[in-house]
Amino acid sequence: MSQPTPAIVAQAAVRRMPRVALILLCAAYLMPGLVGRGPWKTADVAAFGYMAELARSTEGAARWFDPLLFGLRPETPALLPYWIGAGAIKLAPAWISPDLAVRFVFALLLWGTFTATWYAVYYLARTPRAQPVAFAFGGEARPTDYARAIADGALLALLATLGLLQLGHETTPALAQLFFTASLFYGIAALPYRPVGALAALALGGIGMALSGAPVVALMLCGGCIVFLAMDRERSLPTAERGPEAEGRAYPLYAMIAVIVVGVTAGALAASFGLFGWHVVLPGTTKGISLVKDLRSLVNLLLWFLWPALPLAAWTLWRWRRQLTARHVILPLWFVIVPLAATITTDFSDRSLLLSLPAFATLAAFALPTFRRSVAALLDWLTLLTFTTSAIFIWLYWVSLQTGIPPKPAANVARLAPGFVPSFSATAFLFALVATVAWLWLVRWRTGRHQAALWKTLVLPAGGTTLCWLLVMTLWLPVLDYARSYAPQVQMISQRVGNTTCISELGLQRAQLAALLHHGHFQLQPLTGSHNCRWLVVHPDVIARLHDVIDLDQWRFDGTLRRPSSATDDLLLYERITP
Repeated sequence: MSQPTPAIVAQAAVRRMPRVALILLCAAYLMPGLVGRGPWKTADVAAFGYMAELARSTEGAARWFDPLLFGLRPETPALLPYWIGAGAIKLAPAWISPDLAVRFVFALLLWGTFTATWYAVYYLARTPRAQPVAFAFGGEARPTDYARAIADGALLALLATLGLLQLGHETTPALAQLFFTASLFYGIAALPYRPVGALAALALGGIGMALSGAPVVALMLCGGCIVFLAMDRERSLPTAERGPEAEGRAYPLYAMIAVIVVGVTAGALAASFGLFGWHVVLPGTTKGISLVKDLRSLVNLLLWFLWPALPLAAWTLWRWRRQLTARHVILPLWFVIVPLAATITTDFSDRSLLLSLPAFATLAAFALPTFRRSVAALLDWLTLLTFTTSAIFIWLYWVSLQTGIPPKPAANVARLAPGFVPSFSATAFLFALVATVAWLWLVRWRTGRHQAALWKTLVLPAGGTTLCWLLVMTLWLPVLDYARSYAPQVQMISQRVGNTTCISELGLQRAQLAALLHHGHFQLQPLTGSHNCRWLVVHPDVIARLHDVIDLDQWRFDGTLRRPSSATDDLLLYERITP
């Protein structure tokens, strides 16, 4: 006899995850890397450069609607993320550095993504077709407890996803787009239950995406939601067997109108500010890259970026295949399909794929009530071995850097980051030690046979990902900041030019311009025939046309300044030898 739903869950399996533990886990994921570093290359520091320029701008509101960095517009045509960052810089106290203020407010956006995802899944799991099978003599999971357990599992799946690690801790438009996508997702999911808050989230999400550089994705998501609302015929189930808590709620009549208004408003704003752009790049059309190589790169990106949510989501689609039109399946599926299409057809592959993570985590969570014990045990052991080995590796390299024993890891760091001088931080060591002890306790808890919580399968993946990120952002933070920052290269320039602040530039990239402004506090000027600066910084790619702009006989080549960890990231420095 086929069951109406593949989920068979007893009340004992939906025990609530302690809120303190969940909040501490999210905090441990968010906070490492906030302090002790500067903006990293390339998108992170470039986006920060635009925010800092807006905060310094004295040109009035016009400049805020057309962000420029030395005449260059952002690679991602967006407004709202730069407004958020510039506002944080302006409102921050003087003792908080501008980059820290921006990182803090963008960390709040990631926290908002976590919150929106949790509540979206909670309301999707409360719908009747998402509920587990009713037992003949009772004892099945109560709807609200089941929904809470599924939402906990979705948040753990989101924390465990590898693709969120770096991009989720950058101050780029991609993170703002992620937050607004999660808000739109929550707005659609919660409309039948919390209409006022859901409508506000719906408007925030759709309009925010359009102003954050993803207007086409926003319109496609809204269009699919309109079709979904039009086709949704789900009504309340009879409550005699399951009680009043099992009642489903249909979407109100104004829901479709609200989505249409949001979509039209988002499209109109994006069009009026010139945020629409044609960025379609199909696989195999990039010059010098074959279709096979493009597809192979895409598959590799999907496998590592979406781990472990991708296989769990695929399992959900298989086990819930008879309920594909149910609200808890078709809605997150659409929020997966649209970012996947953007990933395949644009150059912003990983940043487009980032927008699918809340929906992938949702689908992954609905795999939990259908798992067999052997599958859950296999995932646990794979996770345990992977993250424990990774933690040992991180500690081993740190010990080698501090003591020279064993010598090979320290030698590898010296080769990859020449000039780096290790330092000891008692605070970082203490946090890393506490995180490692917490991981050992979590492993002991998970391997105990008495644990029956529905979300237990995703505890180790989420905890292991958080552990490794925290260890890297404490023990490895100095060397990573040295390797991924432009600060060492800018420091070399400062040592060469002395007290001079006026520097001309030619051909520098957005990230390099932002780094010179932030780390060096230079007064940069574009190179012209009539310039006033004594020093000139040139990008190697434009050296061939340098003689067309200036008379090279009046300049002395001072040297090539290389970013220590990159053999291809050079800057050429010239000094004017004639008045």
